[in-house]
Amino acid sequence: MIEDARKIGEDQGKGRKFATKLLHFGSEIDSVTGASSVPIYQASTFHHHDIFNPPQHDYSRSGNPTRQALEDYIALLEGGACGFAFASGMAAISTTFMLLSAGDHVIVSEDVYGGTYRLLTSILKRMNIETTFVDMTDLNLVKEALQENTRAVYMETPSNPTLKITDVAGITSWARDNGLLTLLDNTFMTPYYQRPIEQGVDIVLHSATKFLGGHSDVLAGLAVARTESLGRQIKQLQNGLGTVLAPQESWLLMRGMKTLEARMAHSEKSAAKLANWLNERNDIEAVYYPGLENHPGRAVHESQSSGYGAVISFDVGSGERAKEVLSRVRIPIVAVSLGAVESILSYPAMMSHAAMPQSVRLERGITDGLLRFSVGLEDIDDLIRDLGEALR
Repeated sequence: MIEDARKIGEDQGKGRKFATKLLHFGSEIDSVTGASSVPIYQASTFHHHDIFNPPQHDYSRSGNPTRQALEDYIALLEGGACGFAFASGMAAISTTFMLLSAGDHVIVSEDVYGGTYRLLTSILKRMNIETTFVDMTDLNLVKEALQENTRAVYMETPSNPTLKITDVAGITSWARDNGLLTLLDNTFMTPYYQRPIEQGVDIVLHSATKFLGGHSDVLAGLAVARTESLGRQIKQLQNGLGTVLAPQESWLLMRGMKTLEARMAHSEKSAAKLANWLNERNDIEAVYYPGLENHPGRAVHESQSSGYGAVISFDVGSGERAKEVLSRVRIPIVAVSLGAVESILSYPAMMSHAAMPQSVRLERGITDGLLRFSVGLEDIDDLIRDLGEALR
């Protein structure tokens, strides 16, 4: 199965641009019927025609043809040896963290997604897996966090929600010298803008619910392993834990991924205009977007990514004002999540990072006045006009 994924990646990746790979990924035409869409194999189990020669798929927890097509698809896009599809982004993250054992230590981006923070501090901590959160914009701080029992480094760049930038190549080079596993959440950038495996990262993770799915209609997570040997370990965990994505959701996700480049390019162009508009206002405390000239991590980001993404965070000054804005906007939906065709305005303090204690949240710059805007496909002038009215 892993070997099949690698062969698809080699055959389909030769000389083809990203936009072509999105549409021609190896399973876009059904080999049996010629259908122009991957079939949904809505089956839990598969018949053994010959008990001594079992089929490739025998039980859908262990493998399903629809899910396999998706897993090969993301492996191709990320440039890894093999991919894995999970029931959610957190299922992907928690499963890969099971590569660690009791007594191990992991170094993690300090302003990591709230769900990841909750997993590390309230679940893995009970299993005696230790975590040190550090500001990964400073490589020296990462190096200082190294302990005798450190086994992995977990990155999120741009980080959620303050969009801090980590030097991926710098971290992976140091981690490799110290025998550490490297993991990176690539949800914000997607493989369209950023391919961490090419910079030495061992495992790339996605909340595919976001930009990859793109339509607020599927819950999914993905992981891509750089090597076959690491892939075999993740496969064992995925099968053992049963954290798999169902066939219908696998099909929905593949359908969404086909338009990834078109959606990301449109949303990024609009996000840049919105970020500059916010940055020019005198009633906004701070604007976080790696495409802004004054962003401290812009040079590093440009060295490892081909674009800036479609997520902007900005501080309106207070929690009271943030809540007023949330109640006044009319075009973006006010909700948890991001990365959809419709714009989504979120309030990290009460949504994505509600599990983080207030004191910890404030230390990481996630203030009560911070809003996160995921720019969709609406006309940007309408979005700016709407937000302007809400900010009055």
